[in-house]
Amino acid sequence: MTAPTARADRPTVVCVMSPDVAGLVLPTELRDQLAGMVRLVPDPSGAQVHAAFPEALAEAEVLVSSWGCPRLTADVLARAPRLRAVLHAAGTVKSLVSEAVWERGIVVSSAADANAGPVVAYTAALITLAARRTLTMAAGYGAGWPDHTLRSGGDGLTVGIIGASRIGRGVIAQLARSDAGYRILLSDPYVTHGEARSLGAEPVELAELCRRSEVVSVHAPLLPETTGLLDAKLLALLPDGAAVINTARGAIVDTEALTRECVSGRLEAYLDVTDPEPVPPGHPLASLPNVLLTPHIAGAQGTEVRRLGQYAVAELARWLADEPLRGEVTREALARLA
Repeated sequence: MTAPTARADRPTVVCVMSPDVAGLVLPTELRDQLAGMVRLVPDPSGAQVHAAFPEALAEAEVLVSSWGCPRLTADVLARAPRLRAVLHAAGTVKSLVSEAVWERGIVVSSAADANAGPVVAYTAALITLAARRTLTMAAGYGAGWPDHTLRSGGDGLTVGIIGASRIGRGVIAQLARSDAGYRILLSDPYVTHGEARSLGAEPVELAELCRRSEVVSVHAPLLPETTGLLDAKLLALLPDGAAVINTARGAIVDTEALTRECVSGRLEAYLDVTDPEPVPPGHPLASLPNVLLTPHIAGAQGTEVRRLGQYAVAELARWLADEPLRGEVTREALARLA
């Protein structure tokens, strides 16, 4: 999409994010694009990005936010009488928006779509590793190479996907394109059988998914009804040697129950998120050979973070042109989003 030319009545845009990510989210070329469309207050570079909040909001019509932006409470919004749109150059907006945002009729957009691609790719890579029981094989390396009858691969593997979120759907699509012939199961109470099959998955109840899956990947949002969803009873249904992958939210999985299963050696776990996050020093999950812990790195990292800034800048161009926002988040939808 071509950015609109600067208007004589250019709206004021304030960028608020942690200084340590500002230069990654909005590198020079993206700041220049913004400056060509709007009036930036302050210039989004260095520590002033965060230090100027919330006083700078007095003039703001649009807020471009990212990690580190304080919550938009009623008190904060009282200082932003002209604010009409919030474009979040990151994923979830649950910690950012308050009820006051919706009451004011402020439009909200998230760059979650831009963040989904890296998570899908990362999850697919973990599924490939889990299909080969990589952690178990690595742990036994010093004892000699296993006989081929003890090895496993991806062909015909049954993968259970919990949650048809944008990332869950992306993972299903990637698995369906693979030549490994994965059997894909999906459990999501909001997806019809017909929709699940159109995605390339077989719809099943969660208990059946656990009984049949050799790899289970979690992609549900964290809600009251999904907290502790994958509990001891369901984990016990997984076949011996199965793997649990979680790149969603740690609290969806019962940490104590998963720890017991992994301590026994029955299951592998590939966890980019945990509950609590991080796990405390000395926690068994941090030292077990059949568990891989990573520090919440599935989403956009390093130079990938500029994708989020690009998305927000494109959303601003759409907003200026009175076009629909592709990443718009509504009050009604927020409850079911990650």
